[in-house]
Amino acid sequence: MQITGNMLIGASAVRGTEGTLRAFDPVRNADIEPTFGGGSAADVERACQLATRAFDPYRLAPLETRARFLEAIADNIVALGNALIDRAHIESALPKGRIEGERGRTVGQLRLFASLVRDGRWLTATLDPALPDRKPLPRSDLRLQKIPVGPVAVFGASNFPLAFSVAGGDTASALAAGCPVVVKAHPAHLGTSELVGRAIQKAVADCGLPEGVFSLVLGAGNAIGEALVAHPAIRSVGFTGSRRGGLALVDIASRRREPIPVFAEMSSINPFFLLPGALAQRVDAIASGFVDSVTLGVGQFCTNPGLVIVLDSPHTQRFIDAAAQAFAKKEAQTMLTAGIASTYQAAIERRAEADGVRSVAQGAPTDASCAALPALFTTTAAQFLVSAELEEEIFGPTSLVVTCSDVDEMIRVAERLEGQLTATLQLEPDDYELARQLLPTLERKAGRILANGFPTGVEVSYAMVHGGPFPATSDARATSVGATAIERFLRPVCYQDLPAALLPEALLDDNPLKLWRLRDGKLVQG
Repeated sequence: MQITGNMLIGASAVRGTEGTLRAFDPVRNADIEPTFGGGSAADVERACQLATRAFDPYRLAPLETRARFLEAIADNIVALGNALIDRAHIESALPKGRIEGERGRTVGQLRLFASLVRDGRWLTATLDPALPDRKPLPRSDLRLQKIPVGPVAVFGASNFPLAFSVAGGDTASALAAGCPVVVKAHPAHLGTSELVGRAIQKAVADCGLPEGVFSLVLGAGNAIGEALVAHPAIRSVGFTGSRRGGLALVDIASRRREPIPVFAEMSSINPFFLLPGALAQRVDAIASGFVDSVTLGVGQFCTNPGLVIVLDSPHTQRFIDAAAQAFAKKEAQTMLTAGIASTYQAAIERRAEADGVRSVAQGAPTDASCAALPALFTTTAAQFLVSAELEEEIFGPTSLVVTCSDVDEMIRVAERLEGQLTATLQLEPDDYELARQLLPTLERKAGRILANGFPTGVEVSYAMVHGGPFPATSDARATSVGATAIERFLRPVCYQDLPAALLPEALLDDNPLKLWRLRDGKLVQG
């Protein structure tokens, strides 16, 4: 499939007229052909008009149609073959094996949501039959189901050109909910975005759906994204990126005549608690796994363990020494973009100069362009507690070890932390009492709590939570990964005394969809 540099507005390929954009190869430090035309407010208007027209026909289509549509997208992405892998590899500098794995995750979550759509439990079908003889007042017939909120704006992420991009989790869950989607492609992977966008566009056509179910827009700078979030047709936003970018979208959405929710995944340092028993028994293994996790994908994971919290002891120095030796063997590697590499380098320099911080290890330099040199730092809990800048996320292969003088200080550090995507406990049975003291705090601070693992790697499943209190996300009630991600794009509607001929299928007495439903407070398939 040829990359043309066009936007995809409904069924049309549209050449943007607001300047030109070029994809970038960070390995060669050079632009990539072809040029892409930047979109305008008029292009956003057209995409949103089409999405509005498509909304009711799409949401009212049979659930099986929606499920097959998601599966068709997955099949079309797979059919792109090596062309997709090669382009994503060039645009991101990520290894082809990583891209292939990410493709598998992308099509896997599309198929997960297809299965979820067919299951129908997300409708939350609830029936409270009429009680005309109830005293002192009768009860009306009340029935509830969830419906999609309307067209959704999705912003592609820089660090996952497939799984958090055009057909990523935000798009998959919104389409599963019955919402048309307008995607703003990330400028770091324009060609990859067009290829995947055409796979979705083809699925729309092949499934006989309204063309406005999907559009892909491009734009240099922030103008087109701001216009998209501000458009009255858009009813919700999915975003993965920086805290600054996410908060800018939240601000635009809140200032609309009718404010809308923004589900933004933004900033997390993912605290990694090393408890004494685990450190005494597994110090070398923990250090090795930790360094591999920090440097995985050049540290460009939102779940990168950027903060280690440990009680001061002889085993603590063993851990630092082992981690430092492992860091020294990790080579500098190319980051996703020149801008990300520059930001990382500046942040590392600031950290090295911060009061009370000691640099204990750096990786091995290379001649890679747009490169990040792995780096490990240490400080004390006393210093951390008075230095807000030490809690800032550094996007890249680095971490900070914070040593605590006692358990109370460790708990104070935990309490000081902002909201996080993850919190990890490395522990043994004799650490359980300390873990019990930490858990209430970690439950308030994080969306996912791990034991004896490493936070990089997010399973796409029914139980997964990839979210957390601010600033990890802008809405702690939601997850951007896993089956419950669909809940972000639904709202409940109650039908009171509506004639059976007008009720949605999910709420009919004879249950033609064979759903599990809550009837008079009891969960039944009927």
